[in-house]
Amino acid sequence: MADEPGNGELGRSLESLRKELRDGMAGINIRLDRVVSTEVYTLQSAHTDQRINVLGQEIQKVRDERDTLERDFDRYQLDEARRRDRERQSRLYLMIIPVLLGLLSAAVAIWAVTKR
Repeated sequence: MADEPGNGELGRSLESLRKELRDGMAGINIRLDRVVSTEVYTLQSAHTDQRINVLGQEIQKVRDERDTLERDFDRYQLDEARRRDRERQSRLYLMIIPVLLGLLSAAVAIWAVTKR
């Protein structure tokens, strides 16, 4: 019987266990107060999904606009290159025609002189 705890020791042990149980339950209650309810979580998830969808649509719109802008810019560059080629050709013709006319008039003048 000497190894068995006494009534006082059992009372203190029981009181200590009760205190630990109360402290543990208080900690659980504090954590539960921080937990979000299922309704709030569902609403927040639905809002997040909706916002993600809206942002996805906006991103797609920006991509489409960028693609259109790139196509327009490529078309502009091609049109500008064609315009420069036409302008270069017209300048070349504007230079060649007077030279040819000058050579032709010189040939006609020489022919006229030699025919007399």
